[in-house]
Amino acid sequence: MRFLYKQVDRKAIRAKKHDRIRKNISGTSDCPRLSVYRSCKHMYAQLIDDVAGKTLAAASTVDASLKANFGGNKEAAKQVGLLLAERAKEKEITKAVFDRGGLLYHGRVAAVAEGAREGGLDF
Repeated sequence: MRFLYKQVDRKAIRAKKHDRIRKNISGTSDCPRLSVYRSCKHMYAQLIDDVAGKTLAAASTVDASLKANFGGNKEAAKQVGLLLAERAKEKEITKAVFDRGGLLYHGRVAAVAEGAREGGLDF
């Protein structure tokens, strides 16, 4: 007798969560959306103006300044948040709306938010 188990599609679950979150969150030029993406090796963060459909600032562990010193850990994620906040200051952005992208607010995702707050972003 064979038992068939339904395999969990984690990407689909995360996508559904992200869609639910995006129903309520939207970024403007005054208060952009801080979108976070976590891959296995890297962290990516962007400030997005959803009204104009433009990325205002971005930072990731793939950037040359961070890639040499850090891997895909919490310290690297915090440095991504700090770098993003620094780039936002250059464009005179002080407020943002945090979009965790369907991921849990824990670990590296929380570290990006912590770094951005330390850098001077309010959300």
